[in-house]
Amino acid sequence: MNNEPVDMGGFTLASDAPLGTRNTLRVDARAKLLAEVRDPTRLPELLTYPAVKDGKVLVLGEGSNVLLAGDYNGTVVVMATRGVETIQRDDRVLLRVAAGERWDDFVRWSLGQGYAGLENLILIPGTVGAAPIQNIGAYGVEVAEFVDSVEAWDTHANQFVILDRAQCAFSYRHSSFKAQAGRWIITAVTFALPRERPLNMDYAGIGEELERMGVPKPAPFHVAEAVVRLRSRKLPDPAVIGNAGSFFKNPIVSSATADALALAHPGLPVWPHAGGTAKLSAAWLIEASGFKGQRDGDAGISNRHALVLVNHGKATGPELLGFARKIMSSVEARFGVRLEPEPLVVS
Repeated sequence: MNNEPVDMGGFTLASDAPLGTRNTLRVDARAKLLAEVRDPTRLPELLTYPAVKDGKVLVLGEGSNVLLAGDYNGTVVVMATRGVETIQRDDRVLLRVAAGERWDDFVRWSLGQGYAGLENLILIPGTVGAAPIQNIGAYGVEVAEFVDSVEAWDTHANQFVILDRAQCAFSYRHSSFKAQAGRWIITAVTFALPRERPLNMDYAGIGEELERMGVPKPAPFHVAEAVVRLRSRKLPDPAVIGNAGSFFKNPIVSSATADALALAHPGLPVWPHAGGTAKLSAAWLIEASGFKGQRDGDAGISNRHALVLVNHGKATGPELLGFARKIMSSVEARFGVRLEPEPLVVS
């Protein structure tokens, strides 16, 4: 097998495959094998293929939530499936969406069909299949609220399964799929979307943006446009400069710790969280540590948003990871808070 894709019927295989265009940080890494799956029913055959079954497997969407810290000595699986199936219900609609569909395309399509709920999650890069893994969220909304079920191949049980929302065990930027990384390969996600619901406009900036837009009685598509404008101003475009969006999670600490930090640092944003905890602004901690807009070679932090690790050109995976760790160490030394990467770090 060479590095030209070989059609195996339902999927293709290529060896020594470049991944530079398959991750939004633009890290120039390679995969031992790259499989693009068009027919999910062929997954069992792919995973028992001699060159695949005895090695590591990494499922990659658009590569918008991953840092490749080196070449991948295993098989990268890309779900290239497409399609949306609509199932009507009295007060809502169920939308079964193939894992390979682009998330932002699906959000825009759902709004165009008159469905509500996903408007705050517009413009997030990645695929539909990746959304439940990270429990993606933005502007006060998490995708978990709208997931009805997830279809996947269970590599432990060697069978296709359907997990309901409870079995997904969603929490802040977390899920069963992340907790048991590598166990499930998501093939489709079913979302439950209403025709009408209260709009979530409490997140900072949305109300003000709607006022600037001159919209006194907003609909979901108005909120979506406000979020697009906010994100476009704050976050660098991966098409212009390599990045994976927010690289660091907002840390969760005890309420007592949050109160002490807020007292010592009056500008620190703190939000209430579940179970007597509080969420801190990672962006504020990073900026207060002096890293916003800073760079080390081609690895750096965006001058537009302190959460965004960027590749200014030819930064390698280890260089980007090293810079991220430098930031984490500095924040911990100054504030006693340990930041965690949001993307999956693959080495």
